[in-house]
Amino acid sequence: MINLLITIIIIFLLLMIWIFVQQVARKFAANHPELGPVKEEGLGCGKTCGCKKGYCNAKD
Repeated sequence: MINLLITIIIIFLLLMIWIFVQQVARKFAANHPELGPVKEEGLGCGKTCGCKKGYCNAKD
């Protein structure tokens, strides 16, 4: 039973850490627009817009 609780706590902490890292990255990008737009994981050309040979119809 203790192993289950430890596992649940570890997974929850990892999720919270990942959310914190994303927030820090977004804040950094907002404070430094000269570095270009933020590329979120899983988004952009080649992921969901049906790209063919490096050309994407959807605007990033």
